[in-house]
Amino acid sequence: MVLGAEGDGTGCVLDGPDAGMDAALGALYGGGGAVKRGSAGRSGGLGGSAPNVARWLGDIRTYFPAPVVQVMQRDAIERLGLAALLLEPEMLEAVEPDVHLVGTLLSLNKAMPETTRETARAVVRAVVGQLEERLSSRTRATLSGALDRSARTSRPRHADIDWDRTIRANLKHYLPEHRTVVPERLIGHGRSAQAVRKEVVLCIDQSGSMAASVVYASVFGAVLASMRSIATRLVVFDTAVADLTDQLDDPVDVLFGTQLGGGTDINRALAYCQSKITRPADTVVVLISDLHEGGIRNEMLGRVAAMKASGVEFVALLALSDEGAPAYDHEHAAALAALGAPAFACTPDLFPDVMAAALEKRPLPTP
Repeated sequence: MVLGAEGDGTGCVLDGPDAGMDAALGALYGGGGAVKRGSAGRSGGLGGSAPNVARWLGDIRTYFPAPVVQVMQRDAIERLGLAALLLEPEMLEAVEPDVHLVGTLLSLNKAMPETTRETARAVVRAVVGQLEERLSSRTRATLSGALDRSARTSRPRHADIDWDRTIRANLKHYLPEHRTVVPERLIGHGRSAQAVRKEVVLCIDQSGSMAASVVYASVFGAVLASMRSIATRLVVFDTAVADLTDQLDDPVDVLFGTQLGGGTDINRALAYCQSKITRPADTVVVLISDLHEGGIRNEMLGRVAAMKASGVEFVALLALSDEGAPAYDHEHAAALAALGAPAFACTPDLFPDVMAAALEKRPLPTP
């Protein structure tokens, strides 16, 4: 980028692939003679026509690895106001799918013409498939282990004996002459039954700032719904509440059932979730929100306190994404922490451990 600009004083000129790479970067981040788009004062530009944008999308995929391409696409959408171009099928076919692109497409869902909708669903399905492949196996294994450990039995099979607990419980039966413990009482992990043993409610804020969290939560909701021993309910909200549980078998349908943007009424959403809880001691409620409440604050906190008092495990996630520290309402987060429900951001890779701790009623592995 330093050597490519004209008049940089170095006397060096780029050529070949280096020049192409510099041109692709300059179109987005540099000045030059590119046609400006978006807000006044921004110096980038990708030309005045869709073909130029399509050519640029192809160039950056040629010169840069996929993670860099995804960052540049996100910057182009945010800096240059190119979101509307994603409503054209040929543009969608040229982009590199990622979570942020899915969030942008979902925010454009209502304005999307029918000619673009199927292409958009294909892009979303590709990203969802990648996330499921990355996250599903570990999630099932971690949560199945947590469910097994939560069901203690005094007549375990040999493979299910919890040797650490068994030895601790039988230390008084230690035989010095044989240097061994003779266990009179075995403690083991019970095997998960086919019947529902735990209930999980995912309550997701679908305001525009939570786009990545909505994508990840929908994938995890589908994974949890596939486990017979967990009954999963998925609720999304802004100022209204929508129960998308009947669509959990296809997270793409869930995502297109959301409507990113709008206000936030956490109190109303928690009231709905609370009304659906029938076994509080066996229920985990996961609120995924930046906590910028537009409803009645004291009622929201009262509902959380009432759920915890009844035995519900309550988890508050400020974000469920791979990004850095999110923007959130610090006062509401502190109030939840005072109720014994610490609010923290969570990466997708940490989420299975958080859920396992909640299912076992252990302290949460807060970062």
